[in-house]
Amino acid sequence: MQQIKCSKDIQAFALESRRAGKTIALVPTMGYLHDGHLMLMRKAREKADLVIVSIFVNPIQFGPNEDLDRYPQDLEGDLAKCKTLGVDVVFTPTNEDLYPDLFQTSVEVKEITKDLCGAGRPNHFQGVTTVVSKLFNLTLPNLAFFGEKDFQQLAVIRRMVIDLNFPIEIVGVEIVRERNGLAMSSRNANLPAREREEAPSIYQALSHAKTLYQQGLKESEKLCQTVSKQLEEKISSPFRVEYVKIYDALKLTEIKGRITTPTVLLIAVHLGGTRLIDNLQLEN
Repeated sequence: MQQIKCSKDIQAFALESRRAGKTIALVPTMGYLHDGHLMLMRKAREKADLVIVSIFVNPIQFGPNEDLDRYPQDLEGDLAKCKTLGVDVVFTPTNEDLYPDLFQTSVEVKEITKDLCGAGRPNHFQGVTTVVSKLFNLTLPNLAFFGEKDFQQLAVIRRMVIDLNFPIEIVGVEIVRERNGLAMSSRNANLPAREREEAPSIYQALSHAKTLYQQGLKESEKLCQTVSKQLEEKISSPFRVEYVKIYDALKLTEIKGRITTPTVLLIAVHLGGTRLIDNLQLEN
């Protein structure tokens, strides 16, 4: 396994590999890898000749009062995990390499970034699409793998790829959960013990709403209210629900009233000082 730190070097490697007829899979990450990331790597390993994992905590997707300085990092441990999974190259650029002096270009997907996570984090998705575009140009992948936990992000990346004609297949991989149901996230490491014990209540509330949906409750507002109410009953730590909404799973447009199309129930919760997101697709 190689570790490449320079953008020019990773692009030269990718160009040479593509000319040799190799298929490349990219797994973009911000590091502090968990089993959800490892699942992305396993799926990538099944589909491509070469697997490239990028590890980069992207500063331009964090707002001024967000947790950039608290974002957990463990590069040595991450490299060991990548090697175990058979990753070919780990790309670990610096801020200065990806964002040189006078950098002033951005990539923006407009409509589907306005609500959900985009409403509370106004420049977040512009930072995501900008860095992912750069990673696509540097690693030249045939396929790129993203987790479905970040459901809106996955939709945004797919829209960008279509709109900008990137010749890349975007592969979504299902959420990997801990035994108690908590969606795996690097930010889980920031949860103190008490919040850590209560965090699974988020998934439990989503699951309860899904059960009610399967039993015949099809009103979007009532299902969302059920989620919020259960969280209030189950969580004693300080918390704030940023949003609970039901969206069309294909169009990523909000559904109000009766549900008649494939949908996804999405949530963001601030538990103590940690922001957690999750989602559950609703099926009859």
